[in-house]
Amino acid sequence: MRLFADLPDARWIYLKAVLFLVAGVVSAAVLLLESPDRWRTAFLLYVTVWSFSRLYYFAFYVIEKYIDPAFRFDGLGSFALYLWKHRGRTLPQTKTPAVREDSGRSVD
Repeated sequence: MRLFADLPDARWIYLKAVLFLVAGVVSAAVLLLESPDRWRTAFLLYVTVWSFSRLYYFAFYVIEKYIDPAFRFDGLGSFALYLWKHRGRTLPQTKTPAVREDSGRSVD
């Protein structure tokens, strides 16, 4: 049995998501309760979570869909290795999806 095998059952995957949610909520609550300047801490915590979420989206979706469709990432280590191997290289340009002017959303 592999130590880090894929989860075979959807229930375990949902449980894992719930545990991530609980860990995030509890850690944010503890940070806010221990901070004398709660509004500033809450704002900085929000910016931190938002920024890392966007980085994660960039690493796993934007690179694969718009920059290098041939490469599939399997973790942040894989993304770092990809960046290291491709540093200084010009990647092929891919067609970006058409965007509606009225909504800013993709029409694909």
